[in-house]
Amino acid sequence: MELSVYKIDGTESGKKVTLDAGIFGIEPNDHAIYLDVKQYLANQRQGTHKTKERWEVAYSTKKIIRQKGSGGARHGSIKSNTFVGGGRAFGPQPRYYGFKLNKKVKQLARYSALTYKVQDNALTFVEPFAMEAPKTKEFIKILRNLNAYERRVLFVLPENSNNIYLSSRNLENVKVKPANELNTYDILNATRVIFVDGVQDFLQAQNRR
Repeated sequence: MELSVYKIDGTESGKKVTLDAGIFGIEPNDHAIYLDVKQYLANQRQGTHKTKERWEVAYSTKKIIRQKGSGGARHGSIKSNTFVGGGRAFGPQPRYYGFKLNKKVKQLARYSALTYKVQDNALTFVEPFAMEAPKTKEFIKILRNLNAYERRVLFVLPENSNNIYLSSRNLENVKVKPANELNTYDILNATRVIFVDGVQDFLQAQNRR
């Protein structure tokens, strides 16, 4: 399959990109996508949630009522979880939510997500360009020319460009990432994926490893 490469003014450059069927035309594996997205979201969790248990509550340890004769239940400590302000039983504790996932599974998930984008005609290639200084207005103009401004856009660069990243940082629905940070979640979350020409070469080199 071939896709046209566009200029940043929105016109076709005349160049075509031949998509590697092993990356953009595979049989999508939904379970691999599920596992990769689950791991990505798990890694975003800080896991610092914490509630105090009985032994951590700063109250007196004195027995609050006598054992018998009160007509009510027996209580040995105000730290009990049955009292307001007492310790919480089985409350959340700090933990790490991440889990191991094989590299081949993550790669399969990325390629499956890219295949879905190609099938949905949501993948666009643009000629390499540079920005002399961070200019959000200029970047918005590029997105408008590519008919991608009012959408969730993932802009993928062959290598990191600080000026392009800073130009997009204030745009809520735009993510700019270098090719080596491409992940399944960002691909699926975007309604339009824009590759700067050269990203496909990086992906092909990774696929041959």
